Amino acid sequence: MGKVIAIANQKGGVGKTTTCVNLAASMAATKRNVLVIDLDPQGNATMASGVDKYQVANTAYELLVDELPVAEVVVSETSGGYDLIAGNGDVTAAEIKLMEFFAREVRLRNALAPVREHYDYIFIDCPPSLNLLTVNAMSAADSVLVPMQCEYFALEGLTALVDTISKLAAVVNPELKIEGILRTMYDHRNRLSNEVSDQLKSYFGDKVYRTVIPRNVRLAEAPSHGTPAMYYDKSSVGAKSYLALAGEILRRAEDEQSNSEQVEKTA
Repeated sequence: MGKVIAIANQKGGVGKTTTCVNLAASMAATKRNVLVIDLDPQGNATMASGVDKYQVANTAYELLVDELPVAEVVVSETSGGYDLIAGNGDVTAAEIKLMEFFAREVRLRNALAPVREHYDYIFIDCPPSLNLLTVNAMSAADSVLVPMQCEYFALEGLTALVDTISKLAAVVNPELKIEGILRTMYDHRNRLSNEVSDQLKSYFGDKVYRTVIPRNVRLAEAPSHGTPAMYYDKSSVGAKSYLALAGEILRRAEDEQSNSEQVEKTA
């Protein structure tokens, strides 16, 4: 059964889409089957995957509202080597239409159930707000990966997000947890960045990834070329950082599996 990870932060401009696209491409490069779901009406993850959001036949709207199966919605030809469920302005309309439905907060979970075993990882790019689309993402997800800049106000936003996750876990998804906290646009020369980083590690411990994503021009340029950084400039520090993040996530998953098997043996 594939692991579903929502990439979310209620604060915009922290690198959610950059993380979603580049992490997915890095996972696909390790021969994992990967699906990206673009739930942001801006459609940035779609464009960064080399897919024209204005020309795509079906999007997350058709998946959530019309209940088309994933096989009819998915785009398999992307620049990152992963499958994609596209997003564009229609996804805004999906949020409005969802209000009419019963069990509207679990539409995405139900849609993904038949295909989870086909994918190793499913990454959901969430909009930068707590709306019904984000609730659907977190209802469907096993965990939440939180990209954040090491700035003062980002800590306040993280506190609010953690509170939101705990409330959603209590109501719609008891299994939901924080997958990890990713420090993005990091500048080790900045004293504030280092101070906030230290606070994160003291509070969240090993939930904070060892991998950090630095500010990198290539990462910023790659979306305009419709491709993840590793295919735009594989030697760039940004591309290498996301490959390192993929490796760290895979190692954590292996450790969790190993620990689970040890518990079963001793039980």
